Amino acid sequence: MRALITGGGGQLASDLQELLGDNARSFPHAELDIADSAALDRTFDEVQPDLVFNCAAFHNVDLCEREEDRAFEVNARAVKRLAARCAMGGATLVHLSTNYVFDGSRSEPYGELDPPAPRSAYAISKLAGEHAALAYAPGALVVRTAGLYGLHGSASKGGNFVVRMIARAREQGELSVVSDQRLSPTYTADLAGALIEALDRGASGLLHITAGGECSWHEFTRAILELAGLDVPVHAVPTVIPEGGADRPLNGVLAHPRADQTGLESLRPWRDALADYMLRAGLTSAAAR
Repeated sequence: MRALITGGGGQLASDLQELLGDNARSFPHAELDIADSAALDRTFDEVQPDLVFNCAAFHNVDLCEREEDRAFEVNARAVKRLAARCAMGGATLVHLSTNYVFDGSRSEPYGELDPPAPRSAYAISKLAGEHAALAYAPGALVVRTAGLYGLHGSASKGGNFVVRMIARAREQGELSVVSDQRLSPTYTADLAGALIEALDRGASGLLHITAGGECSWHEFTRAILELAGLDVPVHAVPTVIPEGGADRPLNGVLAHPRADQTGLESLRPWRDALADYMLRAGLTSAAAR
């Protein structure tokens, strides 16, 4: 099967490319802007994919609040056109979404059948993209996940969360990290493998796929610094939304009953995945190896 990967060079796209090898063509934003219909048509004509992974998104959450038109153009309208092009060519679409589609106001994890309640321009645009993917591409698979990090970083954010926290700890000598936002941070290498497994099992519709367990960003940061061998104070602080900033769900933990029903193997616990990632990335101290 020929696969087309959008958002090439990013964390998840790079891991998918590594898994799929010569069967996949990956296109970074500079080569394929999914909001450019003509470019999309040219790419489909060139690759003639059987499978499309849409890893492209406008995911700077606070910037989406200031650039709503761009958020909806990339995260919703472009997904509609991408899904329609998949339907025209008989390709299966795999579209990535986010735990931010929930408002995070309850204490229990959110399952696939729980009603979304997005509270930011980013979240609303991503939810719209989910609907577009499912409505326009027969057999589409939409996967919500959370807190992605991987070997290839996140260029638009100055590197992934792990890399940024290590750099700030070394520069500042102390950190302040929110302790009231909970999630299941997910290693993209694990997620990429799960996406392939889901397709092999014939999964479609909406699935939640995240690492096992849950933590706050504060707990995640402490684990990062421990593995990096950095003895730096990490102060726990509450979430404060600045003027013009985006609302973030305090409970971003996803349950996955529908994914379980497909027989999909659960991802390993977030601590195990983090340790593996940091070792592979050369971020682990000699004492922690």
